[in-house]
Amino acid sequence: MTIKKILVLGIGGVGGLVATMLTEIGMKVTGVDRAKTLNAPGNINFITGDVKDAAFLAKIMAGQDAVISCLPYFLTLDVAKAAHKAGIHYFDPTEDVKTTEEIRGLAKTAAKAMIPQNGLAPGFIGIIGANLAAKFDAGTLRHIRLRVGALPQNPIGQLGYAGNWSLDGLIHEYIEQCDVIEDGKRQKVPALRNAEILRIYGSEYEAFTTSGGLGTMTETYEGKVETLNYKSIRYPGHLAGMKLLLEELRFREEPDELVKRIANALPPDDQDRVLIHASVQGKIKGKLQTKDIVTDYHPLMFAGKMRTAIAWTTAASIVAVVELVAAGKLPQKGFVKQEEIALEDFLKTKMGALYAENHPILSLGDGYGD
Repeated sequence: MTIKKILVLGIGGVGGLVATMLTEIGMKVTGVDRAKTLNAPGNINFITGDVKDAAFLAKIMAGQDAVISCLPYFLTLDVAKAAHKAGIHYFDPTEDVKTTEEIRGLAKTAAKAMIPQNGLAPGFIGIIGANLAAKFDAGTLRHIRLRVGALPQNPIGQLGYAGNWSLDGLIHEYIEQCDVIEDGKRQKVPALRNAEILRIYGSEYEAFTTSGGLGTMTETYEGKVETLNYKSIRYPGHLAGMKLLLEELRFREEPDELVKRIANALPPDDQDRVLIHASVQGKIKGKLQTKDIVTDYHPLMFAGKMRTAIAWTTAASIVAVVELVAAGKLPQKGFVKQEEIALEDFLKTKMGALYAENHPILSLGDGYGD
C-alpha cells in the first residue's frame, strides 16, 4: 500500500468512525482534536492541539503518508495547504465550493493526490451519477438529477430534521449559490429554490437546491447533458421553515446565531436514514430511457457499535477512496474528481462494499441499471 500512516483531523462522529475504519483496513492512525473526545477509538494514537496553528500542522504531518480533514469547512483549506507543503496525500468530505477551487489550484503542484469532496454528497452521489450516465449513448443525455437526504426516521416539528451532520455546513449549503447545468450550460442558481416533490417507496418528500453537492460535475458534463442539478431531500415543510428563518427573519445575515439555535432545538438523533435518488435520462442504443438508483440506508453495527446512517455512509465513502489510492487504483498525484472514480472499483473496497451489502441494488454482478 502507498498509504500506511494516516492522520485524521477532527474526531467527531464522522472523524471517529473514519479513524476506526482505517484501523480495520490495517492502517496506523493518528487522530487529532482540540480536546479529549469519547469518539476517539482506543486503538489509535490520539493527540490534542490547535489545527489553526501552522507550526502544529507541519509538525504532526511529518512522517505521515496522508491526512484526512473531518473539520468544519472553514478550517479545511489550511489543512490542505499544510498537506501540500508536507508532500502527503490529502482527503476531505467538504461541500464548500470555494475551498475545493483553492485545493484544485494547490493540486497542480502537489507531490501527492489531493482529493476533496469524497464524502456522501459531494462524493458517492457523483460516483453513482457518473456510472449511470456512462450507460447512455454519447450526446443523448437529457438530465442527470441527483438527490440526497440525511433525515431522522421519525421526524418532529415543522423542520423535520435532526443535527446529525455539521450544522455549520448545513446552513452554508442553504446560503451559497448552487452550480447547475441548464440548457447545456453551466450556471449559478440560489439555494432553497426549484422545489419539487419526490415519491420514494410510497412516501412523499420535498427536494430543493443546495450548494456543493455536485462537486466538479458541472464542469465535467457541460455540453454533454441538457440538465444537471443536485437537491437535498427533506420532509415536507422543511423548505418553508428554512425560508422563513433565513430570508424573512434575516438569519442569512447571522448564520452562526442560527446554527446555535438549531443545535439547541434539534439535537442529533441516532435513529436516522440516508435517502439517495439518482436519475439519468437519455438514449441507450438509440432508444430513449430513464435509469435510476434509489437507496434508503439506516444505522448499522460496525466495530461493536451502532453507527448512524449519515456517519457510516460518509465515513465509508472517504475511506473507500483512501483504499483506492493506497491500492494504486487512483492517481497518486494531483487533483481527482469524484466522477472519475469507477463505481465498480469503489464497491470492491472493504468500506465501499458496505454500500452494496446494505442495499441489494448496488450488489456487484446483479446487472442494476443495465
